[in-house]
Amino acid sequence: MTRSRKSQISLEATPYYHCVSRCVRRAFLCGVDALTQISYEHRRQWVEDRLLWLGEIFAIDICAYAVMSNHVHVVLHINVLQSRQWSAEDVVMRWHRLYKGSALSHRFLKGDALSPAEQQAFEALVAQWRETLTSISRFMAVLNEGIARRANAEDRCTGRFWEGRFKSQALLDEQALAACMAYVDLNPIRARMADTPETS
Repeated sequence: MTRSRKSQISLEATPYYHCVSRCVRRAFLCGVDALTQISYEHRRQWVEDRLLWLGEIFAIDICAYAVMSNHVHVVLHINVLQSRQWSAEDVVMRWHRLYKGSALSHRFLKGDALSPAEQQAFEALVAQWRETLTSISRFMAVLNEGIARRANAEDRCTGRFWEGRFKSQALLDEQALAACMAYVDLNPIRARMADTPETS
């Protein structure tokens, strides 16, 4: 039976996780399709740009990543301490970069006075958003959805671009973290996509 992602991610155990998302069937994330000779290499930049953009919004640090021809590896660190230091305005501004927000959050940013009941509802909303901005599941969902939409639009097709949920592996100590980061950095070299980590 499949375990929920929430039950697989435990900050008490570790804040570090190795996540992998893989394309469905023979879909190309990037590289050159040997059958059609169509280059999808520009999509590599899509992934990198979106990863770095999300790293500015979420309280999640990107420790390492590799964009392969049909999958993405990323090593993430959940930075709960950072999220706790955000003001309510910080949380709302970050959330509004991803979503429309709510009437209360827009009124707050405009400086409108909130009634005690509205203030209480707003604080509950900010607490929920703060927690969500430390969620690897939400981070990966936003990453994958944006890439899937662009790829499907470019390919003029609909349907799933990624396999089911992303896979995640907890990195429980420094040795596991170092080994995983080396694995991710060397993956493009093993796949003969690059000669050195610097050029991958």
